Amino acid sequence: MTVDHLNELLLICSLVLLIAVAAVRLSSRSGLPSLLIYLGIGVAIGQDGPGGVIFDNAELTQLLGYAALVVILAEGGLGTKWKEIKPALPRAAALSTVGVAVSVGVTAAGAHYLAGLDWRQALLIGAVVSSTDAAAVFSVLRSVPLPARLTGVLEAESGFNDAPVVILVVAFSTSGPVDHWYTLLGEITLELAIGAAIGLAIGWLGAYGMRHVALPASGLYPIAVMAIAVSAYAAGALAHGSGFLAVYLAAVILGNAKLPHSPATRGFAEGLGWIGQIGMFVLLGLLVTPHNLIDDIVPALVIGMILTIVARPTSVFVALAPFRVPWREKTLLSWAGLRGAVPIVLATIPMVGDVPGSERVFNIVFVLVVVYTLVQGPTLPWLARRLRLGDGEEAADLGIESAPLERLRGHLLSTSIGPGSRMHGVEVGELRMPAGAAVTLVVRDGSSFVPSPTTVLRRGDELLVVATDPVRDAAERRLQAVSQGGKLAGWLGTDGSRGHRTQRHRPR
Repeated sequence: MTVDHLNELLLICSLVLLIAVAAVRLSSRSGLPSLLIYLGIGVAIGQDGPGGVIFDNAELTQLLGYAALVVILAEGGLGTKWKEIKPALPRAAALSTVGVAVSVGVTAAGAHYLAGLDWRQALLIGAVVSSTDAAAVFSVLRSVPLPARLTGVLEAESGFNDAPVVILVVAFSTSGPVDHWYTLLGEITLELAIGAAIGLAIGWLGAYGMRHVALPASGLYPIAVMAIAVSAYAAGALAHGSGFLAVYLAAVILGNAKLPHSPATRGFAEGLGWIGQIGMFVLLGLLVTPHNLIDDIVPALVIGMILTIVARPTSVFVALAPFRVPWREKTLLSWAGLRGAVPIVLATIPMVGDVPGSERVFNIVFVLVVVYTLVQGPTLPWLARRLRLGDGEEAADLGIESAPLERLRGHLLSTSIGPGSRMHGVEVGELRMPAGAAVTLVVRDGSSFVPSPTTVLRRGDELLVVATDPVRDAAERRLQAVSQGGKLAGWLGTDGSRGHRTQRHRPR
């Protein structure tokens, strides 16, 4: 590759990114899932589109897809609130194991008997499409105000179920006979255990180190956190464990450890997550050949209907049978099993292994994902309203930026008063900050001033709070409490500890 070729490649990539960024706004207004637009960009660039680019490297697509999935899982874990997923862990674990097994069996049986596929192809498709897509789930949950108990289940399930599905797809893609079910069960259990142990260990060690080391530049914190999360995936995979589970658990620990500059870290991770999604979907769109999809449209629709109407609801109701989950929540969880890039990436595994009929498996999965994402994604908010499971309007969560003050053994906290915050109209003295913490500066309308105890706070104000190490957490909790409950937060029982599913705030 010459410098001129590099320049052309950079120009094309930057234009694709700009188009994809503009497509996000289009999708948010139209309700059309953005992943379909990204796939469309890839198809348009490909050999059947105006671009005419011929690309058929399934192995490269698989490798880059894995890398993008690691970043997406890390970004999702950093934004996951532990208090939301903690009570949901047993249900998410059941959906990721028992639910996956039921979904694979029902989908494979339907693909064999109704779509006419042989058993190996049917099992491959059943395994590939039984994994909910982390990118799709995290993206949709940002715009659908579901109760925390449901978002916790969906987030944890999408973070957990990639591991068993990858093992099943690899097993069904071998040239020899498939291992016995108890052998597969043992492999899945061992890999999950190894991945969980490594992810928890690296996440805890990374959080401990980040809290006790003051880096010379704030921009280094997001890079270090993402490096720790990615190292968890690599260590888990090299130890023959589940790297996907390891990176998700490590990111959850890091995201809930109140690290310095955590809003900036989440913003950085979110940007990398968007790049990962865009690159993965565009590449998958390039890999597909649209004129080869015609013969597989009907089988894809049939299998997708079996998956959506029969397999997913059956897996949800069977897996959650031991738990007291209302039927409305089970219904929403059944419809919220969103598919996206993950099934398409997993469909490249048999292609790389030269499994007979693997191209047909890929085509069926591609059509299935496109059609049923178009159906499920836009209708999920409507179904949540019909089932009366929306959270409604809530006080906005408060994004607090923290920078370590090493010599003073303290922290500088920065937070903004958003449109939904009940801190509006509260006097500085009424914040009742703990001893050792004080509001030192208020930035309002482009100018800053030192507030007095009677200064009334307004929406759009940015507060700078200095807090010593022992009271830092208490200061953050107090700011959260006032943001949620106003000046009477303590009397109303609001202590700032309850998690809210709200928009993530970036530092200004």
